[in-house]
Amino acid sequence: MKTKRIDSPEEAAKLIRAGGIVAFPTETVFGLGVDATNEDAVRRLYIAKGRPSDNPLIVHLSDAGLWKSAAAELPNSAKSLLEAFSPGPITVVLAKSSKIGSLVSAGLNTVGIRIPDHSIAHTILKHAGVPVAAPSANRSGRPSGTTWQSVLEDLDGRIDGIFCQDSPSLGIESTVVDCTSPVPTVLRLGAVTLEQIRSIIPDTQELTPTAQGQTTPARPSMSPGLAHPHYQPKAQVILIHSQTQDFQKHEIKKQNGSNAYCGLTSPPNLDFDYCQTYLTIHDYAAAFYEFLREADRRSIQTIYIEAAPAKGIGRALLDRQQRAAAKK
Repeated sequence: MKTKRIDSPEEAAKLIRAGGIVAFPTETVFGLGVDATNEDAVRRLYIAKGRPSDNPLIVHLSDAGLWKSAAAELPNSAKSLLEAFSPGPITVVLAKSSKIGSLVSAGLNTVGIRIPDHSIAHTILKHAGVPVAAPSANRSGRPSGTTWQSVLEDLDGRIDGIFCQDSPSLGIESTVVDCTSPVPTVLRLGAVTLEQIRSIIPDTQELTPTAQGQTTPARPSMSPGLAHPHYQPKAQVILIHSQTQDFQKHEIKKQNGSNAYCGLTSPPNLDFDYCQTYLTIHDYAAAFYEFLREADRRSIQTIYIEAAPAKGIGRALLDRQQRAAAKK
């Protein structure tokens, strides 16, 4: 298969309607879209990504008013969150409509829906005229793609088309909130912070790390990004909490191989082969995945990343960092 480079939203939508797999930009990361009502297309998407079948997909819509095309009901909690943060990086998990097949939901009776806040994504979804299942556009387990070139590195020849236009992105996936119970639960931290969600629904709970791990093929997770290795480059990743203590402990030396570093503060006077520091936590989050990918392009062996502060969007970034550093 040859992956077609696309610069027309209408052409991308036509490919999706025809059963194709198309990568396109959103305000979070690049998505990999297929017609969510087309079981063959959804099956091809899982194969293209190498995605485990117990990892559900998020359905993207052009407008919140179209929720009935994917969900059976819209609880007041979900309505409130969509009104507050949509279009935007918020995904609400709802009871699934029979229009959405079991492959999309990984066999669950729930489905996550979101409305992207991105002009290209909106136009593609509007012209497609169908609910679009769109996980991040990368090979399963790899860092998410925030540029079309990164997407092509992973998926060239495995998908039908890619929209070749980059745009500034948040760099962190959507926040996923389960609205099927009386008290909403944040399943995955993302670009909308827990504090923002609680400003709308104060009693919103957060999924505990223990509960995140309680998934099996017979009991899939209700949200992507939890049950399997994610966001991992080829290089070894070491999370640094205290520069002075941690750098001394790991004894970074040139003879140990090539090293890279990224963080909010400048590292000690050590010899890194690739180094990036960021002015704000939002800059850090937006650049994180591409930093990991660039380190791989440079054949870096060990990546040291400064842990993000555990507040605001930093909590979501820290979650991604911890998963990137998890033992392969």
